[in-house]
Amino acid sequence: MFKKPVLLVIAHGSRDPRHAATVHALVRRVRSLRPDVRVETGFLDFNVPSAQGVLESLAAEGVRDVVALPLLLTRAFHAKADIPAVLRDAPPRLRIRQAEVLGPSPVLLAALERRLYEAGLTPADKSSTGVVLASAGSTDPEAIAVIAEIAREWRHTGWCAVRPAFASAALPRTEDAVRELRALGCAKVAVAPYVLAPGFLPDRIARGAAEADVLADVLGPAPEVARVLLARYEAARMPALAAVGA
Repeated sequence: MFKKPVLLVIAHGSRDPRHAATVHALVRRVRSLRPDVRVETGFLDFNVPSAQGVLESLAAEGVRDVVALPLLLTRAFHAKADIPAVLRDAPPRLRIRQAEVLGPSPVLLAALERRLYEAGLTPADKSSTGVVLASAGSTDPEAIAVIAEIAREWRHTGWCAVRPAFASAALPRTEDAVRELRALGCAKVAVAPYVLAPGFLPDRIARGAAEADVLADVLGPAPEVARVLLARYEAARMPALAAVGA
């Protein structure tokens, strides 16, 4: 039935059960969009099945081609080190291509904006609202720079102001960015978590948003996330036909 490479979505994993539940919901959406593609899920830590275990099972079935997709928004340590290490240890019969991480993407920005409207903002609020783009954070300077650039780009779409914030490893924290936007005179302040699933760091973002007017939900199984995920798969599967605009 499945002629195309297997899509293996590799998530970080978490002790928080909401994380795995959200990952599985996203994968179900991906499967519904592309029933012609076999989609499997593996985790780096905390949850089962492990990415290594899934790769071994696929090899035992006789699968040859796999696209391994990091379920990550930035190219930080997990995408640069952890996942490549897992793939290097995979059964040698597998031909594996690692897809790019999901972000940055204008499609994800559209999802962030939709989450803000779902949380109570309206398009009429845009020019008077400051937004905190709150990410998990990273020790990788490339990842931090990407978040800052996304914030700059998003500001140009009509928001009063957009500031990046980080739940760990970098500054400013969400609560400090909220206060900065208040000081700038924004009539409203909203926090947009640039994270895929609930967990420890998203909860920290939520606590930091206590003084904001609006807190959006995580991206989760948003249709936009599924679209970007599939675009990354296609770009890895057929590099010459890499999807445009994702």
